[in-house]
Amino acid sequence: MPDVPTPLAAFIVSEIRRGRGVAGMTQEAFGRGAGFSASHVSAVEGGTRALTADFVRGADRALNTGGLFGRLAMELGAPSWFLPWLDAERGATQLRYFEPNLIPGLLQSEAYARAVLRLDPRLTDEEVDRRVAGRLERQAILTRESPPRIVVAVDEGAIRRAGDGAEKLMAEQLFHLVACAERPNISVHVIPVDVGLHAGLSGPLSLAHMPDGSWIGHLESQLGGDVVDRPADLDTLFERWESVRTEALPRRQSLDLIKEVANQWT
Repeated sequence: MPDVPTPLAAFIVSEIRRGRGVAGMTQEAFGRGAGFSASHVSAVEGGTRALTADFVRGADRALNTGGLFGRLAMELGAPSWFLPWLDAERGATQLRYFEPNLIPGLLQSEAYARAVLRLDPRLTDEEVDRRVAGRLERQAILTRESPPRIVVAVDEGAIRRAGDGAEKLMAEQLFHLVACAERPNISVHVIPVDVGLHAGLSGPLSLAHMPDGSWIGHLESQLGGDVVDRPADLDTLFERWESVRTEALPRRQSLDLIKEVANQWT
């Protein structure tokens, strides 16, 4: 499972530390119950090591909370329906994304991510801040020691969509997208508008190749998302992916088009 997003992590760590103190447990005793070394516990409590979902589950075991910290992480952090995909995304060796309307979250700039999340009127400013932080923390996989191989296909409409007063924001996002796409492990491909109707217009899709050789898919909708692991469903997603990928421009032509559009917004 993924690291817990900050600033939520800081709150949960402080509550775990407080619970450990109330229970009269040393870091070593707590670590034995949680399944971690005393040095690991010390690093998490000191903020030099990320709080992970595994550590949260261990804390619930050690302190016999009935799963309290895990529920806090799920309910106050990323939406619960998204957590299984975050787990797959973090462990994947290859990732494939298609988006007809937006830049994929893994390649979003902070300002763009914030603007997209603010489109949901139900989210408070605090919730938007938490979700932006979580989205940015997801991007740590892009620069880790062994990053996944990522291939992204986006419809041209996604790179040309900017509302009144959002031109600067969109230009920043597109230059950020170019910077990501120039990494050796990331390829971005644009489906030009003159392609017209294509199979991907029915909605976004994501695919993750796991270390054991299996694939996991993910589909998002207005109401949430679903992880896909049934072979027949994965076959359908692969057919859709191959269909949209073959309609897309080659990598270099895609980058040239993205730069051209970005310059139009500046």
